[in-house]
Amino acid sequence: MELFLSLAIGVLTASGLWLLFRPRTFQVILGLSLLSYAVNLFIIAAGRLRSDAPPIIGKDPASAEPALYADPLPQALVLTAIVISFATTALLLVVLLASRGLTGTDHVDGEDGEA
Repeated sequence: MELFLSLAIGVLTASGLWLLFRPRTFQVILGLSLLSYAVNLFIIAAGRLRSDAPPIIGKDPASAEPALYADPLPQALVLTAIVISFATTALLLVVLLASRGLTGTDHVDGEDGEA
């Protein structure tokens, strides 16, 4: 599981960085989205990978062993990050549409760039 998650984080990070350096604005926005997905996966992985552990404590909290439960803090942080990245992506897309309407191109540098 850890190997698969590490590979997924690496592929998302590499793809996001590659798209971030592309000349078109839409590709830059997709690159930022992929980077935010990679960071979210990294935060979840930092909170211990436990698929067989419940995130809450049962009826007897005095005898609860913290190592047997999943950490809910990274999950809450990732949920917050998902909402923020969705709002940021929506804002960037509106700015992209306005910029394309004003300049007629979606290149980052403002040139049509076929040369």
